[in-house]
Amino acid sequence: MASDSRVKAVGEIRTAHLFDMIVDLNPRLSMGSGPFGQRILFGAAGGSFEGPRLRGEVLPGGGDWALFRPDGAMALDVRLTLRTHDAALVHMTYGGRWITPPDLRSDMADPVKRYQIDPARYYFRTTPLFETGAEQYAWLNDIVCVGSGYLVEGGIAYKVSRVV
Repeated sequence: MASDSRVKAVGEIRTAHLFDMIVDLNPRLSMGSGPFGQRILFGAAGGSFEGPRLRGEVLPGGGDWALFRPDGAMALDVRLTLRTHDAALVHMTYGGRWITPPDLRSDMADPVKRYQIDPARYYFRTTPLFETGAEQYAWLNDIVCVGSGYLVEGGIAYKVSRVV
Protein backbone atom coordinates (compact mmCIF):
# COMPACT_ATOMS: atom_id res chain seq x y z
CA MET A 1 0.00 0.00 0.00
CA ALA A 2 1.28 3.43 -0.90
CA SER A 3 1.87 5.82 1.97
CA ASP A 4 -0.72 8.58 2.27
CA SER A 5 0.77 11.89 3.44
CA ARG A 6 -2.47 12.74 5.26
CA VAL A 7 -1.95 9.97 7.79
CA LYS A 8 -0.57 11.40 11.04
CA ALA A 9 1.01 9.83 14.06
CA VAL A 10 -1.36 10.08 17.02
CA GLY A 11 -1.00 8.85 20.54
CA GLU A 12 -1.87 5.27 21.35
CA ILE A 13 -5.35 4.69 22.73
CA ARG A 14 -5.18 4.46 26.52
CA THR A 15 -7.86 3.64 29.04
CA ALA A 16 -8.53 4.30 32.72
CA HIS A 17 -10.80 2.24 34.98
CA LEU A 18 -14.26 3.83 35.32
CA PHE A 19 -16.17 1.19 37.29
CA ASP A 20 -17.05 -2.45 37.77
CA MET A 21 -20.71 -3.31 37.31
CA ILE A 22 -22.91 -6.30 38.09
CA VAL A 23 -26.28 -6.51 36.31
CA ASP A 24 -28.73 -8.95 37.83
CA LEU A 25 -31.00 -10.46 35.19
CA ASN A 26 -34.65 -11.50 35.03
CA PRO A 27 -35.52 -14.76 33.25
CA ARG A 28 -34.92 -14.29 29.56
CA LEU A 29 -37.70 -13.67 27.06
CA SER A 30 -37.28 -15.13 23.58
CA MET A 31 -38.84 -13.23 20.71
CA GLY A 32 -38.06 -16.11 18.36
CA SER A 33 -36.01 -16.36 15.24
CA GLY A 34 -36.32 -13.47 12.84
CA PRO A 35 -34.57 -12.49 9.65
CA PHE A 36 -31.30 -11.58 11.45
CA GLY A 37 -31.23 -14.35 14.08
CA GLN A 38 -32.88 -15.05 17.42
CA ARG A 39 -33.77 -11.99 19.51
CA ILE A 40 -33.78 -12.46 23.30
CA LEU A 41 -34.46 -9.90 26.01
CA PHE A 42 -32.27 -10.23 29.07
CA GLY A 43 -34.12 -7.81 31.36
CA ALA A 44 -32.25 -6.03 34.11
CA ALA A 45 -33.54 -6.84 37.59
CA GLY A 46 -31.09 -4.53 39.37
CA GLY A 47 -27.42 -4.52 40.22
CA SER A 48 -24.61 -2.27 41.32
CA PHE A 49 -21.59 -0.38 40.04
CA GLU A 50 -18.54 1.06 41.76
CA GLY A 51 -15.45 2.91 40.65
CA PRO A 52 -13.08 5.68 41.72
CA ARG A 53 -15.39 8.56 40.69
CA LEU A 54 -18.90 7.12 40.91
CA ARG A 55 -20.88 4.32 42.46
CA GLY A 56 -24.49 3.30 42.86
CA GLU A 57 -27.14 0.90 41.66
CA VAL A 58 -28.45 -0.43 38.36
CA LEU A 59 -32.20 0.15 38.35
CA PRO A 60 -34.64 -2.55 37.22
CA GLY A 61 -36.35 -2.05 33.87
CA GLY A 62 -33.52 -1.85 31.37
CA GLY A 63 -32.01 -4.75 29.56
CA ASP A 64 -30.19 -6.27 26.63
CA TRP A 65 -32.18 -6.88 23.45
CA ALA A 66 -29.55 -9.40 22.33
CA LEU A 67 -29.42 -10.87 18.86
CA PHE A 68 -27.99 -14.38 18.51
CA ARG A 69 -26.71 -14.44 14.96
CA PRO A 70 -26.76 -17.56 12.78
CA ASP A 71 -22.94 -17.78 13.10
CA GLY A 72 -23.22 -18.19 16.90
CA ALA A 73 -22.11 -14.66 17.81
CA MET A 74 -24.24 -12.45 20.03
CA ALA A 75 -24.77 -8.78 19.23
CA LEU A 76 -25.64 -6.67 22.28
CA ASP A 77 -28.12 -3.78 22.38
CA VAL A 78 -28.27 -2.60 25.99
CA ARG A 79 -30.04 0.28 27.74
CA LEU A 80 -29.75 0.72 31.50
CA THR A 81 -30.52 3.37 34.09
CA LEU A 82 -27.95 3.92 36.80
CA ARG A 83 -28.66 5.76 40.04
CA THR A 84 -25.56 7.10 41.76
CA HIS A 85 -25.03 7.03 45.53
CA ASP A 86 -26.10 10.70 45.61
CA ALA A 87 -29.34 10.05 43.65
CA ALA A 88 -28.28 11.26 40.17
CA LEU A 89 -29.74 9.31 37.25
CA VAL A 90 -27.51 8.26 34.34
CA HIS A 91 -28.70 6.69 31.09
CA MET A 92 -26.18 4.07 29.90
CA THR A 93 -26.27 2.47 26.46
CA TYR A 94 -23.91 0.07 24.80
CA GLY A 95 -23.53 -2.25 21.92
CA GLY A 96 -21.00 -4.98 21.73
CA ARG A 97 -20.13 -8.48 20.70
CA TRP A 98 -19.93 -11.74 22.59
CA ILE A 99 -18.06 -14.33 20.57
CA THR A 100 -17.91 -17.82 22.07
CA PRO A 101 -15.62 -20.29 20.30
CA PRO A 102 -17.51 -23.38 19.05
CA ASP A 103 -15.62 -25.69 21.44
CA LEU A 104 -16.97 -23.72 24.46
CA ARG A 105 -20.62 -23.45 23.43
CA SER A 106 -21.82 -26.64 25.12
CA ASP A 107 -20.12 -25.65 28.40
CA MET A 108 -21.59 -22.14 28.15
CA ALA A 109 -25.05 -23.72 27.81
CA ASP A 110 -24.49 -25.76 30.98
CA PRO A 111 -26.01 -23.94 34.01
CA VAL A 112 -23.08 -24.94 36.26
CA LYS A 113 -20.06 -24.98 33.94
CA ARG A 114 -20.75 -21.57 32.38
CA TYR A 115 -19.58 -19.75 35.53
CA GLN A 116 -16.38 -21.75 35.73
CA ILE A 117 -15.10 -20.78 32.27
CA ASP A 118 -12.25 -18.29 32.25
CA PRO A 119 -13.56 -15.11 30.52
CA ALA A 120 -10.25 -14.87 28.66
CA ARG A 121 -11.44 -17.84 26.59
CA TYR A 122 -14.24 -15.85 24.95
CA TYR A 123 -14.54 -12.35 23.48
CA PHE A 124 -17.14 -10.21 25.28
CA ARG A 125 -16.59 -6.49 24.61
CA THR A 126 -18.86 -3.46 24.86
CA THR A 127 -18.83 0.24 23.95
CA PRO A 128 -20.68 2.17 26.70
CA LEU A 129 -21.91 5.75 26.32
CA PHE A 130 -23.66 7.86 28.96
CA GLU A 131 -26.23 10.64 29.18
CA THR A 132 -27.15 12.63 32.28
CA GLY A 133 -28.46 16.02 33.30
CA ALA A 134 -26.75 15.84 36.70
CA GLU A 135 -24.12 18.59 36.87
CA GLN A 136 -21.71 16.60 39.02
CA TYR A 137 -21.64 13.84 36.39
CA ALA A 138 -21.86 15.96 33.22
CA TRP A 139 -18.34 14.76 32.32
CA LEU A 140 -19.91 11.36 31.53
CA ASN A 141 -21.73 12.95 28.56
CA ASP A 142 -18.39 13.57 26.87
CA ILE A 143 -16.52 10.28 27.22
CA VAL A 144 -16.31 7.06 25.24
CA CYS A 145 -15.82 3.79 27.08
CA VAL A 146 -14.94 0.18 26.46
CA GLY A 147 -15.92 -2.74 28.62
CA SER A 148 -15.14 -6.41 29.10
CA GLY A 149 -17.98 -8.66 30.17
CA TYR A 150 -18.22 -12.02 31.88
CA LEU A 151 -20.85 -14.25 33.43
CA VAL A 152 -21.64 -14.25 37.15
CA GLU A 153 -24.32 -16.22 38.96
CA GLY A 154 -27.62 -14.46 38.39
CA GLY A 155 -26.33 -12.03 35.81
CA ILE A 156 -23.52 -10.37 33.93
CA ALA A 157 -20.50 -8.38 35.13
CA TYR A 158 -18.46 -5.74 33.35
CA LYS A 159 -15.19 -3.95 33.85
CA VAL A 160 -15.74 -0.55 32.23
CA SER A 161 -12.90 1.80 31.27
CA ARG A 162 -12.99 5.26 29.76
CA VAL A 163 -10.85 6.02 26.75
CA VAL A 164 -8.45 8.83 27.74
